[in-house]
Amino acid sequence: MQRSSGESKLVISEVMMPSQANVAGNIHGGEIIKLMDSTAYAAARRYARSNVVTARVDELEFHLPIFIGDLVICSAQVVYVGKSSMEVAVTVEVEDLEYEGRKKALSAFFTMVSLDKKGRPNVVPALLLDTPEEKLAFEEGQKRYELYKAKKVQKRKG
Repeated sequence: MQRSSGESKLVISEVMMPSQANVAGNIHGGEIIKLMDSTAYAAARRYARSNVVTARVDELEFHLPIFIGDLVICSAQVVYVGKSSMEVAVTVEVEDLEYEGRKKALSAFFTMVSLDKKGRPNVVPALLLDTPEEKLAFEEGQKRYELYKAKKVQKRKG
């Protein structure tokens, strides 16, 4: 079974509220990470059609601060698929609703694992790659996956 890249994309938006900020009006990083995780979860669950859990977050990078009243647009796309795991690229854009334009605020890669009804790893469909960009993202995801696995083996030996 295979799924197209269209089944692997998802966008969630939310206006940031005072309860999500510190006293200076900056949104807590944890609030944004939670939104990113929820978006990665929904994209991976839609793709796998099963329960999924977060196994790892890689390369989380904050580019800009986010403030009360900003619109946060969180986009996720499955970019790499292994046997039971998926790498989901998540990008957060921020828009000050008083002005036009969006800016990239955060990005990260989430590794999500598909689970069956008994909580065991579940095989996920292969990812159909239609564009050169999708193929490149898949190859880069595969490299990150292999690097992570090699580090894991090194930890066991060391």
